[in-house]
Formats: sequence, structure tokens, C-alpha cells
Amino acid sequence: MTNDKLKPNQRLIVAISGASGAIYGIRALEALRVAGIESHLVISKAAALSLTAETDLTLADVHALADVVYKPADIGAAIASGSFKTLGMLIAPCSVKTLGEITTGVTSSLVSRAADVCLKERRRLVLMVRESPLHLGHLRSMAAVTEMGAIVAPPMPAFYTKPESLDEMVRQSVARTLGLFDIDAPMKRWGEDIGLDG
Repeated sequence: MTNDKLKPNQRLIVAISGASGAIYGIRALEALRVAGIESHLVISKAAALSLTAETDLTLADVHALADVVYKPADIGAAIASGSFKTLGMLIAPCSVKTLGEITTGVTSSLVSRAADVCLKERRRLVLMVRESPLHLGHLRSMAAVTEMGAIVAPPMPAFYTKPESLDEMVRQSVARTLGLFDIDAPMKRWGEDIGLDG
């Protein structure tokens, strides 16, 4: 479903790739709905497997959280074109394979093609890279994609917020990444909600 009242610059592409951490993409979709931002979702084939292994949700459940859903092989999708205006793209989580495709410009799926479009159109691209430990090739890919204009934002827990659950840590990480698009999502902020005395 599409909200016709929203302006083109109120759209965000969300991709869920095959790295562990599909919950980051799920929580991002939920936060976008609350914020009134139109979400355009693509889930890679590998992510569909991770989703069932890591959560109790079905692919249909996650699709229902988005305004528009694309098939991972649909290279002719709207988000594969620079003329389709968006705020940019969040890949949550971002696998090393996806990172490598974006870095080299070898776009074999809609996820990497849409990311490539964001880079060429100078739109914000945020990659929640999920891998550990990292070898030199991973680090070089992260440096290269950063030089190309993307933001590498691994989901690091903010322990100063004193999270009481894993879900609270996930939501904090998601809110931080959405903030990179100037989208407000509920989170504990240093100097506002918490501080050295808090």
C-alpha cells in the first residue's frame, strides 16, 4: 500500500540482507511507520532464511510492515532508478557480500543496485554492517564505500543508556541510524535523557 499524501522526499528504502540481525530492518520499518515515512522494502533471498531462523515472523509478516515491497531480483523496480526520489537507503543488516557488491559497483541484485543508485545520485546510504571479526578485505571495503559517500554504521550497543533488554538495544541502534536521515525515532539521548550524572 502507498500513502499518496506523502511527498517523494518522505520515502526511505529499507533493505534487509543476509547477515545476522534481520530484527534491525524490522524495527526500522516499524519506526518509519510511526514517523510517517513511506518505506520501500527489499529483502534478499539469504535474508529470508535468516528471518525465519532468528525471529518468529514470516516473510509475509515483514512485508506487511512496509508500504511498498519489491522482489530481490526485480532490477526494473522503481528504486533501481535515479529518477525515483527518496531520502536514501538503509541496509539493516548489511552483509559483507552486499558491502562488496556496493563497493565494486557489481550490482547482482536489487539491494546492491538500489544502493548504487543512491551513491550515484548523492543520496544518503547507511550500511549497518554485521560481521566480526573483520579481516583486511572487509576493512578496505568499508573504507572504499565510505570514500564513495556511504555511511558505515555497525549496530554497536550504547551501554550508557543502561538497556534493560536486547530489544531496547536494537531500537536504540535503529534510532541512531534513522537519525542519519534526519528521521526522529524514540531513543535515549546523551545530554538530554542521560548524562554523566544520569
